[in-house]
Amino acid sequence: MKDYSRFITLDPNIRSGKPTIRGMRISVYDILEMLSEGMKIEEIIDDFPELTAEDIYATLAYAADKEHKISICA
Repeated sequence: MKDYSRFITLDPNIRSGKPTIRGMRISVYDILEMLSEGMKIEEIIDDFPELTAEDIYATLAYAADKEHKISICA
């Protein structure tokens, strides 16, 4: 997924401006942490039915893009 902008939002009034999923209170960090703990996409969606697989793929694309930008600047 190249265009994650429809899924990842930044709003200073939600989670102190951290990147969240579609303006919900679920942050990119929350999703990444769940995945790093070994949760499967289906398990995350079961726990948070307001999420979709596309939301999770957008989270991964966002994180990859940020990592790429950090690597370029270093």
